[in-house]
Amino acid sequence: MKSSNRATTRVWDLPTRLFHWLFAAAVIGAIVTVKVGGTWMDWHPIFGVTALVLLTFRVIWGFTGSRYARFSSFVKGPKTVWHYVRHQEERSSPGHSPLGGLSVVALLLVVAVQAGTGLFATDDILTSGPLNQFVSSDTAALLTSIHKWNENVLFGLIGLHLVAIAIYALRGKQLVPPMITGNVLSENLPSDAVAARDTVDLKIWALVLILVLGGLGWWLVSLANSAPMGF
Repeated sequence: MKSSNRATTRVWDLPTRLFHWLFAAAVIGAIVTVKVGGTWMDWHPIFGVTALVLLTFRVIWGFTGSRYARFSSFVKGPKTVWHYVRHQEERSSPGHSPLGGLSVVALLLVVAVQAGTGLFATDDILTSGPLNQFVSSDTAALLTSIHKWNENVLFGLIGLHLVAIAIYALRGKQLVPPMITGNVLSENLPSDAVAARDTVDLKIWALVLILVLGGLGWWLVSLANSAPMGF
């Protein structure tokens, strides 16, 4: 029987899926532009601020979004995470596993540090963050150091994320398709799994939220463009 005819359960709502891919694109864009350098650095603040705006959206969505997008559904304590690592079951629960939830929180925190410090960082030549003009040189130097050091942590987490996707794929559990369609095969879930709400009112709330946060991001980019040095 073709997979298209098999029952599925909605797990990821549209806002969560859009966040996932836009956030990945923003982080990759920020990394590429800073590594290539030159005139490409003009795009670095745009990608950096975009990542920060999306991250802020995800944090708020983690409390107001649909069932499996909420932190309460996948952020577990050390005991639960350790039990999952020792006794992984073939039929996992919908959404992120306890270990996957831990990796999501870690990645969000590291990107928050990277994007947050980037607002104040400077290379003392051509590039500075939009809020650099509001802090002392000593503070800017400290935040710049954290920004550079944290980059290595970010690379490590991204690498672990990709490895985890590959391992799950080898075990027959595809993580990428559900983040595109929002659906997971019901046969791969416990019998008591409940579908997530992906309603119009949630989508309207997501749109309002991203418009407000996008306005804040636009203001930050404008500050970067008007500052004596770039981001």
